[in-house]
Amino acid sequence: MPGRLQHKSALITGAGSGIGLESALLFAAEGAHVLLVDVNLAAAERAARLVAERSPGVQAAAFKADVSKEAEVKAAVDQAVALFGRLDVMFNNAGIMHPADDNALNTEERIWDLTMAVNLKGVWWGCKYAILAMRANPTDAARGLHTGGSIINTASFVAIMGAATPQLAYTASKGAVLAMTRELAMVHAREGIRLNSICPGPLKTPLLMDFLNTEEKRERRLVHLPMGRFGEAIEIAKGALFLASDDSSYMTGTDFKVDGGLTSCYVTPQGEQVLPPPASLI
Repeated sequence: MPGRLQHKSALITGAGSGIGLESALLFAAEGAHVLLVDVNLAAAERAARLVAERSPGVQAAAFKADVSKEAEVKAAVDQAVALFGRLDVMFNNAGIMHPADDNALNTEERIWDLTMAVNLKGVWWGCKYAILAMRANPTDAARGLHTGGSIINTASFVAIMGAATPQLAYTASKGAVLAMTRELAMVHAREGIRLNSICPGPLKTPLLMDFLNTEEKRERRLVHLPMGRFGEAIEIAKGALFLASDDSSYMTGTDFKVDGGLTSCYVTPQGEQVLPPPASLI
């Protein structure tokens, strides 16, 4: 049975670890050729080797790029098109959550600027060059391939409801990603280019765990999680796969929440049983 991304190609930023790596593995397993982009080339190369081992029928390649630099994002998109002949899926996933990010009184301007450069400007560049590439996609009706494509931007639940622990620059950057994604979705809808944001809840990844570096901070987050646990990167990757595939063909401009119910909850009851992750994720 053909995979949901059969014959398609994808570019994933921040692909060396976490959500990006899990998405690359999943996209390839569903038939996509994948360019794994990361500022850490060694991590991207390790990830690409893992993808190739698990999905030998597809192409997987690594590329180094700092998404805050326009020329490097353009070069990554150009490389994907050169390798695969087209770009069908762009997952603008790379982002930072700086440990010095705090409230309005304590966050330094350099932290604000760095966060915006990666989390917001990097997504802008990724959208810009993906749109240009998708407009030029060759049509192959026999394989169900046409111009257009799917662009997925990683936002966050904090873009919708704010964070319990101060991280002003990160929260502001993710809110801007939502707004930018909605506008671009409207502008390019008639071109067959879909743009959606994915909004993860708190995840058990190094990015968040390094930020929630005390038990107090971790418990402050968990009190708002109906499921009583942090999410796993693979659970976000499965949401990204849905947005990348034709299963979501009538969706654009959405903020797709994969957050364990967090944005639907005020405060969770305490002292009740906490269910573990599904066995397939352990």
